[in-house]
Amino acid sequence: MRKIIFFLLALSLTSCLAAPTPAPLPTITVTPSPSPTATVEWFPATETPIPAPTQMFTPAPQFSPGTRDIIFSDDFSTPGEWLLEDTIRGSVNINNHAINLVINAPGVFLYSVLEGALFTDFYVEITARTNLCVGKDEYGLMFRAARNVSYYRYSLSCDGEVRLDRILNGVAFSPQDWLPSASVPTAAPGESRLGVWAKNSELHFFINGDYQFSVIDDQIALGSFGVFARSVGENAVTVSFTDLIVRDIE
Repeated sequence: MRKIIFFLLALSLTSCLAAPTPAPLPTITVTPSPSPTATVEWFPATETPIPAPTQMFTPAPQFSPGTRDIIFSDDFSTPGEWLLEDTIRGSVNINNHAINLVINAPGVFLYSVLEGALFTDFYVEITARTNLCVGKDEYGLMFRAARNVSYYRYSLSCDGEVRLDRILNGVAFSPQDWLPSASVPTAAPGESRLGVWAKNSELHFFINGDYQFSVIDDQIALGSFGVFARSVGENAVTVSFTDLIVRDIE
């Protein structure tokens, strides 16, 4: 009987003891992330392009540009207002009724922009002739260009693809990534007639009169025209551009 009483008394005392104080949780210190540093990216990577589902526009394949009178032309008989350059890495010159871009080193982006001209809506054509060009080397037409700050860049690669880049305040983006095209020469020498029909945000692209693709993009409203070439591999790149014609559109 005493054992039972002692047991009940011990049990009662145990139930009156305070619950052990829980160990304090560790303090979490939040360290703010450093502010990102802006980096100029002239050529966005093709492996992970930024998606742009709202910017793509696919009209009927039979789309043809409605054009009117010629509002500007250049046969490159004189240097005019084109930016010229002559360095160890490459040169831009006007000779034999052509503007010639010659690149002597890998990884060089060479361009020339027509100074003192602004265009908004138009249909522009220019002929590109590749003399030395292989693989992912590229060349093409710049439009709505303000020097090297903001412009659209219609590119042809030397392995038969087309692309559109937009450079806005020095930052590159691709509304249309590389797209195979039967209209683009895959070996040099080769020749292509590039065409761009632009009205407000509506942009249509052609090669030798053949429709390639279309994009809706309203980021750059006006600017001039330019030509460019870019070397990717170790080989030299030489491209000539002739017969620039700009027409009014319907």
